[in-house]
Amino acid sequence: MNEKLRVGILGGTGMVGQRFISLLENHPWFEVTTIAASERSAGQTYAQAVEGRWKMDTPVPEAVKNIVVMNVNEVEKVAETVDFVFSAVDMTKEEIKAIEEAYAKTETPVVSNNSAHRWTPDVPMVIPEINDDHFEVIHSQKKRLGTERGFIAVKPNCSIQSYVPALNAWKEFEPYECVITTYQAISGAGKDFNSWPEMVENIIPYIGGEEEKSEQEPLRVWGHIENGEIVKAQEPKITCQCIRVPVLNGHTAAVFVKFRKKPTKEELIEKLENYKGFPQEAQLPMAPQQFIKYFEEDNRPQVKADVDRDKGMGISIGRIREDNVYDYKFVGLSHNTIRGAAGGAILGAECLTAKGFITKK
Repeated sequence: MNEKLRVGILGGTGMVGQRFISLLENHPWFEVTTIAASERSAGQTYAQAVEGRWKMDTPVPEAVKNIVVMNVNEVEKVAETVDFVFSAVDMTKEEIKAIEEAYAKTETPVVSNNSAHRWTPDVPMVIPEINDDHFEVIHSQKKRLGTERGFIAVKPNCSIQSYVPALNAWKEFEPYECVITTYQAISGAGKDFNSWPEMVENIIPYIGGEEEKSEQEPLRVWGHIENGEIVKAQEPKITCQCIRVPVLNGHTAAVFVKFRKKPTKEELIEKLENYKGFPQEAQLPMAPQQFIKYFEEDNRPQVKADVDRDKGMGISIGRIREDNVYDYKFVGLSHNTIRGAAGGAILGAECLTAKGFITKK
């Protein structure tokens, strides 16, 4: 790419916004030129706005320190400065829906980390290695919005990244029923241990709204386009429990699955190891070289050892074994704020750029 695309981060001062900014440092295609947040941060430099609440392991990138934060609600003003935006705003669902659509109507593509538009029928919800073909529904969305280049695309919930890739790699064996428990990191709630001390040495067996997302969103990812809308798949049936555990980053899933066509363990491992999608074929900058890695060791994957594999974009699977009630069981791991949030959205934007949906204004 000859000239980098100008990127805006909506909600750039929050935890996911910070993750976007840290991951986009020195990105070969995208340059953060605009950061927008609430009215209370507007007018400050980015360094001032995040002082005392920067949650990343790496320092605030030098290139963004002196960017003056804009008011995210001044849509036209922000939109004039960018080619597209990433959305990580902290608002009510209805407010997010409205503001993302307002940005799209300024002919500014919106790639969102938020859940507000995940069930809007003509908004693609994409894991780029799995259902990049769903981006084609954008053509129908543009007709509804009355835009030529503006649209909204979203990524799915962070929790499903730890098991959906494996199930997708095994589609030919027809998985039809799954029982899943996810063990989810506190950064998924936008917290660290300093801001959530009650999570130290604690487990909370409830995460609001998470079980429904974990059961239903995979079916939309596996759906198809019909009459300009995404129609969700009917199988596999998924039942899920979601538990908050004292881990900073990394969602782990324990999965039990039934197949119509029973594979061998060796076949399951081979399908994981050789799975590739559009990001790998196109060699996109954020794409992990190996999307899914299988660990033979009984004690892997582990959060501390494996969550950062391939810069946090790789999916790690282990402990595939036959089960005496279901056919097989396994354990999955993904990085919830990289692959499951900002990194997944950046990979989606790279995919949209490679396919010609995002261009310079």
